[in-house]
Amino acid sequence: MIKQFVTLVLLLSVTFTVHTQTNIGEKQAIEVHTLKDFKTYVSQDNVHVKLSPGNYQIDDAEKIRFIEITSNNSYYDLRGARFMVDTKLFSRPDLIKSDDGNSMYCAIEISGNHVTLEGLYIETYGDTPGLQSKNKMFNIVGEHVTLKDVEVRTSGSNPWGYGYLYGLGGGDVRKMNGIRVGYPAKNVKLLGCQVHMRAMGHAIFLQGAENTLIENCQVDGLLRTTDAMLAETSGYGFDKKFYAAKGNYIEGTIVAADGKILPGEIISLSEDGIRMYPEYNGHKTKNTTIKNCTVNQMRRGICTGLSTSGDIIMDCVVRDCVATGYNIGNGDTVINSSADAKYGEAFCIPYTNAKNAKVEMTILDSRNGLANTLLAKINGTGHNVVIKTADPKFIPETMAIKLSVWEGYGNFNENAKMHATDIKLDNQTEVEVIKFKGTKNAKIKSVGPVRDATEAEHVVNNANRTKR
Repeated sequence: MIKQFVTLVLLLSVTFTVHTQTNIGEKQAIEVHTLKDFKTYVSQDNVHVKLSPGNYQIDDAEKIRFIEITSNNSYYDLRGARFMVDTKLFSRPDLIKSDDGNSMYCAIEISGNHVTLEGLYIETYGDTPGLQSKNKMFNIVGEHVTLKDVEVRTSGSNPWGYGYLYGLGGGDVRKMNGIRVGYPAKNVKLLGCQVHMRAMGHAIFLQGAENTLIENCQVDGLLRTTDAMLAETSGYGFDKKFYAAKGNYIEGTIVAADGKILPGEIISLSEDGIRMYPEYNGHKTKNTTIKNCTVNQMRRGICTGLSTSGDIIMDCVVRDCVATGYNIGNGDTVINSSADAKYGEAFCIPYTNAKNAKVEMTILDSRNGLANTLLAKINGTGHNVVIKTADPKFIPETMAIKLSVWEGYGNFNENAKMHATDIKLDNQTEVEVIKFKGTKNAKIKSVGPVRDATEAEHVVNNANRTKR
């Protein structure tokens, strides 16, 4: 009996040990020390891979997606690792094209499902422009992918130093974007990521992705005055005699009607901080949540207005953006967020077909800005907007909140019927509210004065429709 009991205990012990080792084996990190060894695991399922801290140079590739992570249920620990990507790779015509119908070049693509990549620092080096403008550092197209505490620094666009004044793609323009989340991506999380834009392009953008969470992320770019451009004695702008690609309003910056770059204006050297595209090949971008993020010195800070599903922005801060701090659209909800209006409106709901947005916006210090007097613009139907500030002195007296206006960012259809209908506005600032023609059934509670636009202001507003 004792012998049988001992045998049973030993059998159970062996069974438990084997089971435990199996579980540990599934979770135990596989340590690798070279980029070559790391790549051997990017297509293997159910692995936990730890790459040793250090610098790793990516100066050769076989495909236009330099590293492809196709595995499932895998975790890649890259904390302490730094990838240095040679920009020359983005101009290599001999690299194997992708079979997904998209010709984009990127440093890392994640197409597997239930994949986590944590802790990588990745940057480009060199200034060789790519073959096209769709270059990017990350392309995420898998489901349940998490990018955690990843830091990205971009360079290698052309022509650098002029932002969007010479176009958004094609011609001489070559961009270097940060992180793309695109169809068929679902349930992707970007957590604690940083993107430092030192190139023309978007920092974080979505195309046809569903249920994306962007949380605790930071984006920063650089600004430049047109005075600094006009002082150049050589370079791309000088060679163009300081004529931009087109005239009038260009993405938040005013140039002359004939395209001549004007003094006293300011540009972002990059594009948008966090931006939704409406769709990708017929697949709509849906249900994005942006939480506790900061964006500094970009063209637009946070741009959900082009996605129509109704997105959520909460506890976010945008500073020193040129076109607008927040571009808000149909069904969007903005909670406890803030922006300044130094160089462009703090926020806008610009689209005449946008309905039922809810906005709670705190205005940050907007003094000592340049080329802007618009605090906020509101178009569309049924919005509920609260505007406040911690200190009335933060907002210059020259600024105004305007309803039913073409001014500022976001009006692409010159034939649209401009209106702001059934708007509820609680203006807790001392800034005046100006109602232009097309404003109907507005319920406005305001500390600052409320008035109808003058005929002269209507003339200017109507003229702005042809200056997009």
